[in-house]
Amino acid sequence: MANKSSIISGKAISARATRGLNIGSMVIASDNSGAQIVRITGVKHGKVRKKRQQYAKLGDWVKVSVRKGKPDMKGQVFDAVVIRQKKPYRRFTGERVCFEDNAVALMKDDKGNPKGTQIKGPVAREVQERWPSVAKIAQYVL
Repeated sequence: MANKSSIISGKAISARATRGLNIGSMVIASDNSGAQIVRITGVKHGKVRKKRQQYAKLGDWVKVSVRKGKPDMKGQVFDAVVIRQKKPYRRFTGERVCFEDNAVALMKDDKGNPKGTQIKGPVAREVQERWPSVAKIAQYVL
């Protein structure tokens, strides 16, 4: 059996994703898990140069801290997937894509199962390639 990191996020996305979100960025939790606003605290399996601050981009697996939402969830730390980013990125077809907001979907476990049962708003096609279980509960995929 392959190691856990190759199972989770080993698949590359079919786009030239740009550096969209810094550590400390406040983003919308776009699912119905109970969180509304979360702060990115870390990027799992991120690749940056030594001594450079990590950044998150579309389809990345991030650690988030709940800032606004249900009172019992505030301050808790969860895994999440970035499903939308404002910063334009280029698909290999040549088109450039950007969204109106930055958004994440919270995860229940390390296997990629989402915490919520539905995602409000669109999800990028690149996220569907890497995280099929997240795209399955989305309203629509762009």
